[in-house]
Amino acid sequence: MKKTLYTKFILAYIIFGLFGFAVVATFVSSMTLEHLKREKADSLYKEATLIANTYASDLYNSQASIDVVQKQLNALSTYLGASIWIINPSGRIILDTSTPLDIDNPVLVENFDPTITSGSYYTVGDFFNMFEEEKLSVFAPITTNYEVKGYVVIHVSMNAIRKSCDNLLNISYIMLVILFLLSLIILIFFTEIVYIPLRKITVATEQFAAGNMAYDLQIDSGDEIGYLAASLSYMASEIARSEENQRKMVANVSHDFRSPLTSIKGYLEAMIDGTIPPEMSEKYMKIVLNETDRLTKLTNSLLTLNNLNTSGMLLDRTNFDINQVIKNTAASFEGTCKSKMVAIELILTGEIMIVNADVLKIQQVLYNILDNAIKFSPKDSVIKIETTEKHSKIFVSIKDHGIGIPKDSLKLIWDRFYKTDLSRGKDKKGTGLGLSITKEIIHAHGENINVISTEGVGSEFIFSLPKVENDD
Repeated sequence: MKKTLYTKFILAYIIFGLFGFAVVATFVSSMTLEHLKREKADSLYKEATLIANTYASDLYNSQASIDVVQKQLNALSTYLGASIWIINPSGRIILDTSTPLDIDNPVLVENFDPTITSGSYYTVGDFFNMFEEEKLSVFAPITTNYEVKGYVVIHVSMNAIRKSCDNLLNISYIMLVILFLLSLIILIFFTEIVYIPLRKITVATEQFAAGNMAYDLQIDSGDEIGYLAASLSYMASEIARSEENQRKMVANVSHDFRSPLTSIKGYLEAMIDGTIPPEMSEKYMKIVLNETDRLTKLTNSLLTLNNLNTSGMLLDRTNFDINQVIKNTAASFEGTCKSKMVAIELILTGEIMIVNADVLKIQQVLYNILDNAIKFSPKDSVIKIETTEKHSKIFVSIKDHGIGIPKDSLKLIWDRFYKTDLSRGKDKKGTGLGLSITKEIIHAHGENINVISTEGVGSEFIFSLPKVENDD
């Protein structure tokens, strides 16, 4: 396309012009000549019939002299621009407007045959070798008492008809040239609206393929080409963002793995070389164990996230009581809440709330959100978990009174490994993957999750699940 599309279009345009001229020069030319020939023959046949029924009939009925008829036909011949003959069935020319009247030396048409018209009323040729040029000859019989006495033959030069044809063809050629020039507008439109944008898109795709995702593709058009350009630009920005996220992911994974590994290595070396006395080993072994738990948690989160992306998350959906799952999840944090002096308040609608979802994955969602809520809540604060029913949906809300999320970070908290500046000091063991996994799980269920947060006031996470009517 880069080198040949425009050339092909120009070539097609030239072929169109040449083909148009060829059609006019051949088909249109022959059709126009045939039309003019028939039109002239029709006109002359009417005149010949009129002469046969008047002047020629009077001549054969001895009602008019040959001199009178000669003068009348001479005048008509001049008007028609043709020569008029009166011929006997034997071929003898009685009267010829193109030559003076000579009764003593009649002219005989050799092999005269009125059937030469083959069922028509005209013929084209030299009229039995009587002319050196091609003539259009029209026959009209002269009849008296139902008997053919002779024929009126009108001859007109084919050169005159061809000249008229050429004049009409010249008009056709001029119109064709005008149309050909006007069709340049299509070529200009094609260049401006199609070819130039396609060239820009081609250059842009080459730049994108070379890794230059920052290349600026500008096409101001509201049609399909403009939409294609916008889609390519959006694709490039998404790829660039994906590559940036990948780089951040590698950097974050490297950092999150390096920190606990450095601690583990340091403590183990210190215990081996005696820097840490044997009586203190148990304490530091517990620290090493905590760091290994952190590595295990990070690894499991990465594997979970990878499975979500590759297999599209397979759900084992069942009907279960979301209220009971919330109670069980809250109970699992009892020890943590006591140590941090944080209370969990449950405000659950109804005794039983049946939903259809993957119970284990919803437990993971609740665990991730509640773990963050406890982690960032101050002492003596209350975390509220509430369920409400609306439009065949169950909405689960988990609200804390912690440090909150900055406004410019609200859209970023779902990104992998993202941690706000406020959370970094308190989230020592976090991987930054919990909310990413949470969002993937909820979206896999075809539902939504949102967050409302004010910095220094607290955060509220709300997600929905499809309700199942309880037959009981």
